[in-house]
Amino acid sequence: MHIAVLSDAFLKEEFVSKKIPAQVECTFADSLRSLQMIEADAYFDLLFSMDPERILQLQQLVHKPLFVNAVAYTAHDIRLPVIRINAWPSFLQREFLEIAVTGEKQDKSVEEIFKKLQWKYHIVPDIPGFITARIVASIINEAYFTLGDQVSTKTDIDIAMKLGTNYPYGPFEWSEKIGLGKVAELLRQLYKNDHRYEIAPVLELELWKETGSGKKLS
Repeated sequence: MHIAVLSDAFLKEEFVSKKIPAQVECTFADSLRSLQMIEADAYFDLLFSMDPERILQLQQLVHKPLFVNAVAYTAHDIRLPVIRINAWPSFLQREFLEIAVTGEKQDKSVEEIFKKLQWKYHIVPDIPGFITARIVASIINEAYFTLGDQVSTKTDIDIAMKLGTNYPYGPFEWSEKIGLGKVAELLRQLYKNDHRYEIAPVLELELWKETGSGKKLS
């Protein structure tokens, strides 16, 4: 089996760390154009963004199983027969990967491909954030509400969460690994249907300071 993967250096390292069996040929691409030029049995776009032009380009690859790292957006949002994979930074290191499919044919494709990769996975509903990412985003958001209330410092909150819940990272450590922009993007999608996901003001302010892309929800 030959798979083609579009990724940056960080996600490439995480992908390779999953250990790719010798019988699986893996070619990495550094651009979507390069990915399109590779003849493969399955494609992974780990740098997916919700951009109309990108989606149009990806349409050329859907004749084969196409996995996209679309955490905030569903296959219905993307409007392509893609297979969603939760590949937020650090999530590829988990024992089980979260996969969302939209039909029995995709389910069988995932089973065949992951059997050859010898990777474990869970099929989860095609909803924003899968299961784990929406939980982690909520934890990070609540931590920012706590920070805004001046209950404690980032360091102390991280330590308390790791010691109290045995999580691998504290919420602020996690937000740094994932990227605050990705967390905010998911929270905005979730907020559309549930106002419990309103972004903490301090998180918005920090995102604005980092990128100038903070956006007030109303």
